[in-house]
Amino acid sequence: MTGFWFFLFAGIFSLVIGLRYFYGIWFWVNFVIVLISGVFIFRAGHRAARESRLAAFGYRRLQSIVSNLSDGIVSYDNNMEITEMNAAAEQIFNIEKELVIGKRISPEWGGDPKLKMIAQVIFPSLAPTVIKRSDPGVYPQVVDISFVEPDIDLRVSTDRITGEKGEVLGFVKVVHDRTREIKLLRSKSEFITVAAHQLRTPLTAVRWALENISSVKELDSATKELVSTGLSASGKLMKIIEDLLNTSKIEEGRFGYEFRDMDIVAFLEEALSGVQAIAKEYGVNLYFDRPANGVPIIVRMDPSRLGMAFSNLLDNAVKYNVKNGSVTVKIERMTDRPYVEVSITDTGVGIPAEDMPKLFSKFYRGANVTRDETDGTGLGLYIAKNIIFRHGGGIQAESVLNRGTTVHVFLPTDPKLIPPKEIIYGEE
Repeated sequence: MTGFWFFLFAGIFSLVIGLRYFYGIWFWVNFVIVLISGVFIFRAGHRAARESRLAAFGYRRLQSIVSNLSDGIVSYDNNMEITEMNAAAEQIFNIEKELVIGKRISPEWGGDPKLKMIAQVIFPSLAPTVIKRSDPGVYPQVVDISFVEPDIDLRVSTDRITGEKGEVLGFVKVVHDRTREIKLLRSKSEFITVAAHQLRTPLTAVRWALENISSVKELDSATKELVSTGLSASGKLMKIIEDLLNTSKIEEGRFGYEFRDMDIVAFLEEALSGVQAIAKEYGVNLYFDRPANGVPIIVRMDPSRLGMAFSNLLDNAVKYNVKNGSVTVKIERMTDRPYVEVSITDTGVGIPAEDMPKLFSKFYRGANVTRDETDGTGLGLYIAKNIIFRHGGGIQAESVLNRGTTVHVFLPTDPKLIPPKEIIYGEE
């Protein structure tokens, strides 16, 4: 608006000077140029003022949204100076934002009772217990942290604040209080554990009785069939109970692991021998593609837990196969990373593309196998994933419907890549 008044004054001044010193066309040309310039300046000023009002409104609106979020928000710049903190963050950290806004974050904050928790959130290595952490360098970064004093569980998501050219200007942390969720999860796990134990005891007695009855020689064929059916059903129920107990222990972070160095090739040979009987029952052929050089590949593992994971994977490859189908296990060292890759390829029913994202979720069972009433709890792959992740590895799958599935398991050959603590890899 100031520009408009300036150019209006300049126009009037030009008019007065023009009337005094100039005549004719040159006066009017001068006056029109100045007047048009003033109009343009006025319109630009009006537009800028409007945009400024809109920007101010948007900022206030954004501030209002951030202030009223139930999740804590903490932002800081490249110099590690805290630039913003909302009310939820103040409540979570039990601190007034005036005490930290504009201050540079330092690991030394961990020694200050008032600043200790916020320091542990910004520097997770200082935290008492890190339960779960995403891959470093990948944004947003997610870490689950558990505290004792106060008794609180937090999920912290960190993302970068970037400028117009993509340059990193700072970081923002979204702090979600998961305390109630964790307590509900633990309550559920405790219920499952108690219920499973209560079921397992009488079921064990039932199986013992049926096994003793089946050993009686004088049984007629009809009775033998009934006993056999009862044993089969009780075996399936026992498998469900064991899967529920294992899932509960995993989610409580108390599954328990005992690591030692072993030859993964010999380990897989034993795992394959363990499914020979069921493969014969289903009419499926087993193959093992061993390393050509015959050199042992040493991997630090818990053979009992990892054996459970591979047993689940091999059982699936056999059960969801076709008559006279095959399961091929291949192992090889990776050339670009300190890992060994184990692939399990079957010629079975395959997995629908829409089901692939849910493959390693709890209670997942593909629509095609559910329709065929194939045995399973839907927990085997979930358990296998957690066991493999606990070993510092990874798992992924590819499948073609009615052609087969290949599951790729990656295990580190460097023990340093194994997580130092038991980690819960639940569903996102």
